[in-house]
Amino acid sequence: MLFIKGMTYGWNSTRGSYRQPYARDSLQKLKDTGSEWIALAFYTYQPTVHSTEIPFDYGITMTDRDIECAVKNARELGLKVCLKPVVNSADGIWRAYIGFPEDEGAKPYWEAWFRSYTNFLLHYAELAEELGCEMFCIGCEMVGTEKQTGHWTRLIEQIRQVYSGPITYNANHGKEEGVEWFGLVDIIGTSAYYPIANHPGDSEESMLQNWQPIKEKLARLHAKFGKPIAFLEIGCRSALGCATMPWDFSSTELPVSEEEQANFYSSVIRAFWDEPWFAGFFWWDWSTKLYPLEEAESNTGFDIYGKKAERVLKEWYAKAR
Repeated sequence: MLFIKGMTYGWNSTRGSYRQPYARDSLQKLKDTGSEWIALAFYTYQPTVHSTEIPFDYGITMTDRDIECAVKNARELGLKVCLKPVVNSADGIWRAYIGFPEDEGAKPYWEAWFRSYTNFLLHYAELAEELGCEMFCIGCEMVGTEKQTGHWTRLIEQIRQVYSGPITYNANHGKEEGVEWFGLVDIIGTSAYYPIANHPGDSEESMLQNWQPIKEKLARLHAKFGKPIAFLEIGCRSALGCATMPWDFSSTELPVSEEEQANFYSSVIRAFWDEPWFAGFFWWDWSTKLYPLEEAESNTGFDIYGKKAERVLKEWYAKAR
């Protein structure tokens, strides 16, 4: 079965940055972790969470030329690519809230939004096919849309007409059971930002224990749909307390803790590595422009370059599965 030794690459990059020498250098350092895959993640904006149109933002969105360059660089390094286009909301509200009421009066709004979203995705599905991307992600943490099973079913049918590889959808942690159409994708994905530390500075063994009920829940999800499950996003910052809130990116005042990040990494890998239904990791995340190595010990971001968590990952990714 497919097993992904991966990393997310490219998020929050400015337009044109994939084509810079520092981006190629960063990709090489990502490859040096033992990673075999990248999720090439980029985004555009719709104006608000209640908008029905997703315009191409010429100031923000990566161009096809950018994406082609990143895929080419990845391929030259022997990395496989999951293309992951994402829609965010320009009003600053999390994309999980994109959507409309589920009553009959909202039907035209849902139809208009899914028409626009389908056009958005088809463009990148065609590009993924042309560039030979080995996987395609059809959405990320779009919780407010997930009950629209009919619309998602039609969208997936259209994606499969232009893209021949495996497709995945990236649910959000704790919301996986709400996606009734997971049987239509090839790999069930989730953002596994589960708060598995009991307190800041918690031990690896304690985190490992807290993964067990999550693993049992995901095993039931696999049994329901018969699909492998991958962590399309997972990680935490190297800051004290972040394993209690792995999704956090805003608490910049927290002190450095490489140990907590490393414990998070080690605990989840130990918990899931040998599960036959588990399809692997796209860790969050690896920047296109890395900090200097000497700044690793003071960096509190998600990146693991030069940190204890990188050593953990290298050790595991060197193993066969």
